[in-house]
Amino acid sequence: MPSDSRLRIRKQDSVVQIEFIDRNILDEGNIQMISEEISRLIDAETTPKLLISFANVDHLSSAALGALITINNKIRQKNGQLRLAGIDPQIYEVFVITRLNKLFQIHESVDDAIKSFG
Repeated sequence: MPSDSRLRIRKQDSVVQIEFIDRNILDEGNIQMISEEISRLIDAETTPKLLISFANVDHLSSAALGALITINNKIRQKNGQLRLAGIDPQIYEVFVITRLNKLFQIHESVDDAIKSFG
């Protein structure tokens, strides 16, 4: 793992849990780095099970949402599963407006998300 990682990553059983270090995920360059790092995690798994926690996040840009969609597609291509958890109500509102709440499986807590993996 590069030391300049913007993510906290730990693996529990077969689930890769990802947490953001930054409260605001707005910067294009940062999003690119995060995206690439998550892509490498997906590539490393046969059937990836990723749980992304937004517990620390206050703001997401549309570029971050775009990156999430790309990540989701990548996971689907490998028959993996993606769960999102701990999304702030204001951010969740954006998921609803953009109908991304239909695309992603979103859980209130990390525990709920972990239980939901097949």
